[in-house]
Amino acid sequence: MRWVIQRVNAANVAVNNQVVGEIKKGLMVLCGIEERDTKEDVDWLIQKTIQMRIFSDEAGKMNQSVITVEGGILIISQFTLHAQTAKGNRPSFIRAAGTQKAKSLYDYTLLQMANNFTGKIGAGIFGADMNITCELDGPVTIIIDSKNRE
Repeated sequence: MRWVIQRVNAANVAVNNQVVGEIKKGLMVLCGIEERDTKEDVDWLIQKTIQMRIFSDEAGKMNQSVITVEGGILIISQFTLHAQTAKGNRPSFIRAAGTQKAKSLYDYTLLQMANNFTGKIGAGIFGADMNITCELDGPVTIIIDSKNRE
């Protein structure tokens, strides 16, 4: 499972011009699910994300988590994070999980985030054509892959 985490001042996601999820200060998470991902990948990523110290403290050092700053988390599914681009000019998404598995793990992600994080949680709609608006803070962008735990 691959997450692109961006520190934001505000972010929202809309479907058919209707905002379906939004947060103010916090983290926007683009969530890519591949076929070999499991619930254990989700659990690890959630703990890593909510505890990650990427918000500035009084001294300007990245030393605070989304919990500490009382921020929100906006989670948006994005299968294109598993694009393979080695051959030709058209990306292949063969590693992305099939719809049923991906939806199940995305739903599990939202449930587990709600069970582990007390701040505001927003979400996109799985499989929908979404428009995302965000104001990046920093910018700070972190890419985490549960299969490559560096």
